[in-house]
Amino acid sequence: MFKNNKLALAVFLAASGMSLSGCGGGGGGSSSNTDTTNPPPTTSEPTWTAGVFEPSSEFKDQCAVPRTGNDPYNDNQPYPDTAGSEFTEKMWLRSWSDETYLWYDEIEDNDPDNFSSVAAYFDQLKTFETTDSGAYKDQFHFSRPTEEYFQESQSGVVSGYGINWAFISNVPPRELRVAYLESDSPAANAGLQRGDTILMVDDVSIDTNTQQGVDILNEALFGPTAGDSHNFVVRSNDGTEKSFTLVAGNITQTPVQNVDTITTGDGTKVGYMQFNSHISIAQPELISAVNKFKTDNIDELVIDLRYNGGGLLALSSQLAYMIAGPANTSDYFYYQVIENDKQPESDPYPFIDIEVDYSTFEGTGNTLPDLNLSKVYVLSTDNTCSASEALINGLKGIDTEVVLIGGKTCGKPYGFTPTHNCATTYYTIQLTGVNYKGFGEYSDGLVPTPSPQFDADVKGCELDDDFNHQLGDSDETLLSAALYHIENDSCPVVTQSVTAKQATTSSYAADEAGIALKANTTLYKNNMDLTRPLPAKEGDNE
Repeated sequence: MFKNNKLALAVFLAASGMSLSGCGGGGGGSSSNTDTTNPPPTTSEPTWTAGVFEPSSEFKDQCAVPRTGNDPYNDNQPYPDTAGSEFTEKMWLRSWSDETYLWYDEIEDNDPDNFSSVAAYFDQLKTFETTDSGAYKDQFHFSRPTEEYFQESQSGVVSGYGINWAFISNVPPRELRVAYLESDSPAANAGLQRGDTILMVDDVSIDTNTQQGVDILNEALFGPTAGDSHNFVVRSNDGTEKSFTLVAGNITQTPVQNVDTITTGDGTKVGYMQFNSHISIAQPELISAVNKFKTDNIDELVIDLRYNGGGLLALSSQLAYMIAGPANTSDYFYYQVIENDKQPESDPYPFIDIEVDYSTFEGTGNTLPDLNLSKVYVLSTDNTCSASEALINGLKGIDTEVVLIGGKTCGKPYGFTPTHNCATTYYTIQLTGVNYKGFGEYSDGLVPTPSPQFDADVKGCELDDDFNHQLGDSDETLLSAALYHIENDSCPVVTQSVTAKQATTSSYAADEAGIALKANTTLYKNNMDLTRPLPAKEGDNE
């Protein structure tokens, strides 16, 4: 049982790419990543010598400009008012990357003085190698203000309209549609619906190919702050065009939606839930959904992960336990971390069978409910990443049958540590991982297929996403296919695609076809945070 394990607190982020990185792992990390002590300020500017790396702790928390406010990851203490420089911050990034980056030997050691900013220097502290498909191996390298990270990771609050987007194409001719909405959000209250297609924003066509126009679209669609107002023209599924003025707000995400029990024609009871993000506020919602399914005595379970880009691996492990139950998980681990050769081997990440206080990452001792299922249906697209992929792979590792309905997942089998320095939170790939059977290489995605042949193949049906029906509607293509498979143990015959498959556009395609839009919001939920919870305290509920 998890509550009896002697676990140390270790912080990770696994990407879907991310975070496991963007859009996915578990395990331990080096002490240099979690050390919150402040070393004394250096008395002189450090010196860069190619190939020579001082310990990153010598440069930690020495900031070019004293940061104001308090650090939520250091007992809410004021940020250190230490004498530093941008060069010192770059030197910390350099040494930290050399110590922890999974492919540290593929980083080119460039002179930090040759880069105009800390951000520009960090951007190139990664590998530029590619996978077999031609995609960059590291697509998940990013940073963000620590305050924003803390707000989203702890409370699920993000700035925006409550719209979660789906790109069909992000270069002209572009197609950007509403995937789903947060309840009681500006967009929901204005009458937008799943499937609505963006035509124009602030009098700029979605097909603009000027840098100025693309900058306007990126800011209005993906980068609004609370209080920003923008005008939208959309086309609904029935062809009607509508205009809206939306004012962005601080939106609390709804990670679990459309929880329902569906009875098929042959009387099979099927539990369905849309699970959008592995963030801490999802824990009580997942527990409530599982308790409902237990009360309804369901026979089968469908989890809609088509837009779930990741989040907390601990929550992914909890959900895996609630699906499979103690009889199927007690003798197994969920995820084994693999780090670079400078790091010690860590203990496997367990199936977590208790509730977690995510404000402290301590186990509460309250045992989670479970469904004791040996099979689960998962709905997927290329937005199914990191912690969601870990759920699929982790369950397959203990021979729980996973039937994958939809599209190939995004391919983020990597792990990150969200590491905070000078009011900025940095993510760099630091680990990958495997399931109990030792498999974890799905960097080009997990593929649904009726007849699996390769390790990354998963039994199931490859189908396009359906924007013409609402999520949870039993006539929606992916859910309908899952219900058909439950009754017939086979995929439905589909004579025509519902819509073009969602596509992410590579930089090469963007160069040829035009300037790509960049949907870069809510980065936390598009990665996998592998913070390992502490065991329950003495005296907590058994």
